[in-house]
Amino acid sequence: MWAPGLPPRLKLSALAGAGRLCIWGSGASTREHLPAKNHRGFSDSYPQLLPHPDFTNPSSASKGRLQAKRYVTNRRLAESVAEILRGKLETPRHLLLECNPGPGILTQALLKTGAKVVALESDRKFIPHLESLGKNNHGRLEVIHCDFFKIDPRSGGLPRPPVMASRTLFQNLGIEARPWSGGIPLKVIGIFPFKNERRTLWKFLYDLYACTSIYKYGRVELNMFISEKEYKKLMANRNSSLYDVLSVLWQVACEIKILQVVPSSSFDVCTRKGQLEKAKHRESLEPIVQNVYFIQMTPRKNLFTENLTPINYDVFFHMIKHCFGKRGARLIDHLHSLTPVDAMDILMQIQKSEKVKVTNLCPQDFKRIFETIEGSKDYAHKWLYDDTMSETR
Repeated sequence: MWAPGLPPRLKLSALAGAGRLCIWGSGASTREHLPAKNHRGFSDSYPQLLPHPDFTNPSSASKGRLQAKRYVTNRRLAESVAEILRGKLETPRHLLLECNPGPGILTQALLKTGAKVVALESDRKFIPHLESLGKNNHGRLEVIHCDFFKIDPRSGGLPRPPVMASRTLFQNLGIEARPWSGGIPLKVIGIFPFKNERRTLWKFLYDLYACTSIYKYGRVELNMFISEKEYKKLMANRNSSLYDVLSVLWQVACEIKILQVVPSSSFDVCTRKGQLEKAKHRESLEPIVQNVYFIQMTPRKNLFTENLTPINYDVFFHMIKHCFGKRGARLIDHLHSLTPVDAMDILMQIQKSEKVKVTNLCPQDFKRIFETIEGSKDYAHKWLYDDTMSETR
């Protein structure tokens, strides 16, 4: 979907469908290709290039089916959430994808607002009850055995329910792709898996920047419950010790709003025995003994530009990862290790002093740095990389 709007030098890579195979070739160099003064390694704390992780490792997937899940069982909370979403819908009939609705308390509240709901339920025992709700709502509820958080597995082979490919799901629902600059094609509502919140956030982050999986269809909006702990990390600013790579990448990619803050007691947990019960204060459920934030994550229309695209996004990921590998260092020192482009010239263009540190930069500053390097016309090679990075790729 991106090839027609890309610069000519990137179209071939996009049409190849890889999105990650041709990045270094167009604007990077090994040490051997550079003059002696540029033969420098990465900083001493140099972390490896972020690999595209296998988020659906078979062993972890099988364990995930046994993990407890949170469900909205407080009717007042369900009605409040439904009212919030109704006020933000473009039309009363806007399609909502609800992830793991369980007993269907929130599902009923959403249906009462007039919304059309597709319930993606990963646990078979809840499906008969959800289907019974659909019979009384004039076709406005469709129930599918599917785990939204394991959509588009990368482990290979044919996926089996509740794992599904987004292409199959969206085609069956009649959802067509929209241009990135267009409207929101779909609104998703759910609860991040409390045992794998950070892992899930990384999965969606890769899909978003690569315009793959659900983001192949446009700027899909996530309306999700997230733990207080992960929310604070997600929204940390440059003055916080929690500020890290994930904070930067999500804040660059999305407009993130708090819609509601609720106590964890508003949720029940489905145990391995299939029973709903209040969470107990034990180690296995420790992450939910906090407030839970209901947030809206809307991808920015202006995320992609001439110099930041779904083709070179992982170079952007690596640049930020490298900088936070030694967060107390000056930006100029990181630039010397990352690029042959003149570091002082980069600092002048982004209007930063040579004393500025990584932790003094806001998320959009990192994007400006990346785009400044990518847009440098006087350099044949924009990035430095080692053989270890090639092997990772």
